[in-house]
Formats: sequence, structure tokens, C-alpha cells
Amino acid sequence: MASSPQSYQKRQRELRKKERKAEKQAIRHGKTAAKKEDDGSDAPDEDALLEEFRVLNESFAEGEVSQDDFDHRKAEIFHAMGLGDAPEPREGDEEAVDEAAESAD
Repeated sequence: MASSPQSYQKRQRELRKKERKAEKQAIRHGKTAAKKEDDGSDAPDEDALLEEFRVLNESFAEGEVSQDDFDHRKAEIFHAMGLGDAPEPREGDEEAVDEAAESAD
């Protein structure tokens, strides 16, 4: 007995879905690998930034870091990862003032 055309069509749709999913995953993995190669040594390591954020969170939870310092450093880390805008330089933070002046040029 031959299989019905509907079951054949369903198998073909399922196969196309799997192929598209595999293509999308390959593209995603290809882009992330290409992005890391393009960035080179200029971009900070995302794992290192996440670890730094974890340590910052622990320090804040233990009360070792003030709310203002926590918010500012968090914004710096997120900006380095490309997830937000750079925080405004604070008074007394000479490095941030120098970096802001350089980026304005």
C-alpha cells in the first residue's frame, strides 16, 4: 500500500524545517566565530567581563561597594560588552575624563 500524499508532504515540511534550523544555527555560529576573529585583541574578552561583573555583584551584595560605584562600574562593563551606552565620567576619575576627551576628538 502506498503512503498518502499528505504524509509525504508533511515529511517534506518537517525536513525543510530541520534544514532551515540547521542553516540558522550555522549562520549564528559562523557569525560569532567571525566576530571574535574580526575583533582581534582590541576587544575585551566577554568571559572576562562577565567574571568581572560577577565579582562586582558579590562585592556589592557584601556591602563592599557603594550603589553609585556599582552602577557606574556595571555601566562600564555593559558598554565594553556592547550592551549599553558609556557612563558619564565622574569627577576625580581621570582615566574616564581622558577617555571621554579622546573619543570626542
